[in-house]
Amino acid sequence: MKRLIVPALFFILAAISPTGRTITARAHTGPGDHLLVTGTVSNSHGGPVENAELNFYANGRKVACTQKATTSGEGRYSAELALPHGLLPEAKIEIDALKPCFKIPEHVLVERLAKEAGAPGADTVYLARCNFTILRQITPAFWIATAILLGVYVLIAFEHLHRTLAALLGASLMLAISYTAGAFDSAYRILTFGKAMHAIDLNVVFLLMAMMIIVGIMKKTGVFQWMAYKAYQMAGGNVFALASVLMFVTAVISAFLDNVTAMLLIIPVTIEIAVTLQINPVSLLLPEAFASNIGGTATLIGDPPNIMIGSYAKLSFMHFVGHLSLVNAIALLIAILYFAYWYRKDYSRARVDNVGEMIARLRKEYKITNKTLLVQGCFIPAMTVFLFIIHGTLKMEPSVAALIGAALFLVISREDIVEMLEHEIEWPTLIFFMMLFVVVAGAEEVGFIQIIADWVREISKGSLVVAILMILWVSALASAILDNIPFTATMLPVVGYLTTVIPGAQSGVLWWALSLGACLGGNGTMIGASANVVTVGMAEKAGYPVSFKEYFKVAFLPMIISIILCSAWLLVKER
Repeated sequence: MKRLIVPALFFILAAISPTGRTITARAHTGPGDHLLVTGTVSNSHGGPVENAELNFYANGRKVACTQKATTSGEGRYSAELALPHGLLPEAKIEIDALKPCFKIPEHVLVERLAKEAGAPGADTVYLARCNFTILRQITPAFWIATAILLGVYVLIAFEHLHRTLAALLGASLMLAISYTAGAFDSAYRILTFGKAMHAIDLNVVFLLMAMMIIVGIMKKTGVFQWMAYKAYQMAGGNVFALASVLMFVTAVISAFLDNVTAMLLIIPVTIEIAVTLQINPVSLLLPEAFASNIGGTATLIGDPPNIMIGSYAKLSFMHFVGHLSLVNAIALLIAILYFAYWYRKDYSRARVDNVGEMIARLRKEYKITNKTLLVQGCFIPAMTVFLFIIHGTLKMEPSVAALIGAALFLVISREDIVEMLEHEIEWPTLIFFMMLFVVVAGAEEVGFIQIIADWVREISKGSLVVAILMILWVSALASAILDNIPFTATMLPVVGYLTTVIPGAQSGVLWWALSLGACLGGNGTMIGASANVVTVGMAEKAGYPVSFKEYFKVAFLPMIISIILCSAWLLVKER
C-alpha cells in the first residue's frame, strides 16, 4: 500500500504546482545535456536591468539552474541548465526575467544553440546567447517614489526644512518602505540598500571634501581679502572700474573654488569699501554674486552641478574649460556692462575724495597674514589644478587629484586635521549630496526618470536643436526657482539617455546645455543659487536687506540675456 501512496502523492503535487513539472539539475543519471546561456537584460532605454531574477523553460516546463541566475549591475547574466540526455537541441528553450516595477514578460525564445565538442560518454554541452528587453509598469512603488522626490523638492524650495534634512527624510522613507511594505509585496519595493549605496557618487563627495580642505587652509593666508583690496587699488577711485574689477576677480576665484566660498571671502571687504564710498553695498554685492555663478560655470570644480555632470558623464576638467570658458567670458563681459548701466546712478553718487587714505587702511587691514603658508598654498593648488588638467589622460577621477592636493597641503602646512574636519568641511552639504543621490536613484529605479526622458524625446521628435533648447531653457527656468543641485541630479540620467538616442547628441552638447542652464539659470532669483542666498543673508546682517522682488528685478533680465547667448553659442557650435 505504501508503494502506491508515495507515487500518488508525487503526481498530485506535480499536478497542482503552478509551474507544472520542473526539470531539476539532477533528475537523471548518466550522461546528460548541459546548456550554458549568457546574455543581457535591458530596459526600453537600452540601459541594464540589475538584480532581475531569470527563469528558464524547456518545452513549456520550468527548468532549474545549477545556481540561482540573476543579472549583474551591467544587466549581464550567465546560467547553466542540466537537462536529460537527448532533450537538446530539439527542445524549445525559453527565458523570462522578473523584477519589481517591471511587467511580467512573455517567454523569450532562446535560439542558435551551438554544440560544444566533448569527450565520448561525457555530458553534451550546448552554448546559447540571448539578449532581451523587459518593460516597466506603474506600481505603488512608482507613486510613492515620485511623491517623495517631489516632496523633497517642495521642502527645499519653500525652506520648510533644511535641505539636508529634507533629502535625508526622503532617502530614509524610500528605504523604510522598501524594507517594510516591500518585504511583503514586491510592488512596494523601491530600491535596496545596496542599490542606494551604489547610487552615491563618491567622486562628487570626495572632490567637494578635498576642495573644502584646500580652501580652508588657503583662507588662513588672507590672500582672498588681499585680492579684493588690490581690486580697489587698481580701480584708483573709479567706482565703475571698481565694480568691473570686483566682478572679474570674483568670477576667477569662483572658477577654482566653489562660488559660495568665494562670496563668503569677498563680501566683508566689499561692504567696507562700499560704506567708505558712501554707496549701497548691494550695488556691488549683487553683481559679484552674478559673476560668481558665471565663473563657477566655466570649470569642472567651479559649481556643484558641473561636478555632478562631470562625474556622471566622465567629462574631464579640460572638457569644461574647452567648451564653456569662452561663452562664460562673453557672458561675464555682458554682465559687467549691464550692471554698470543698471547701477550707474548709485556709482555716480560715490564719494572718492579719500582714495589714498582708503587704500592705506585696506593695505593694513587686508594684508597677507601667513607668507610661508601662501608660498605653500601657491604650489599645492597649482599642482592640484595641473592634475585636474591631465586627469583625463591619466584615467584618474577628479576626486583623486583633489585628495592628493588636500593630503599634501595638510602635511606641508601642519594644520590640525581634526580642526579642519570639524570647522572647514561642510558636512551638511556632503550629507545632502549623498541623500539626494539616493532619492533620485529611487525615482530612477521605479521608472519616473524614464518617463521624463521619454517625454523630452517625444516632444523633441529626435531633433537635436529642439533638445538643446529644451534642456537649456527648462534647466535655466527651473534653476531660477529651485535649488539647481537636486534639479541637476534628476536630469543626469535623462540627459544621459537622450545623448545616446538623439542623432548628433553624441558630441556631448546636451551636457553643456544642462550645465549652462542649471548654473546660469540660478542667477535669476535670490533662491536660485547658494551664492545668492549667502550674499543676501550677509547683506541683510550688515543692515542692507534685499527683497525677493528687488533681486528679481535686478538679476532676471541679465540671466535671460545670458541664456539667449548660450542658446546661440550651442547651436552655432553644433553646426
